[in-house]
Amino acid sequence: QVQLVESGGGLVQAGGSLRLSCAASGTIFSIDTMAWYRQAPEKQRELVADVTNFGSTNYADSVKGRFTISRDNAKRTVYLQMNSLEPEDTAVYFCKVQVRRPNSPTRYDYWGQGTQVTVSS
Repeated sequence: QVQLVESGGGLVQAGGSLRLSCAASGTIFSIDTMAWYRQAPEKQRELVADVTNFGSTNYADSVKGRFTISRDNAKRTVYLQMNSLEPEDTAVYFCKVQVRRPNSPTRYDYWGQGTQVTVSS
């Protein structure tokens, strides 16, 4: 029904940058909030940043000033630009989108498959 394809993870040295992308496709009428979460080993999944369909953004305190979330509605894609990366940012990063289907007022949450980000010290 709805597929999310993530890309952009990898291995980077501390202080480096990476850009994550997450593209949505399938039976979509509209997309509301788009978000990035991350989960480090033996830790709970946490919200990194989100952006509403009006462009309002929200960030975890730990990434403010270093990460920037953005979206391209025409491409149904959300991005996460990560600068000044720290070893503590090492985690699997997941995107999540809230989708409205045609002829339905219900919003459905979909998750990406996850992409590994590893920051070496």
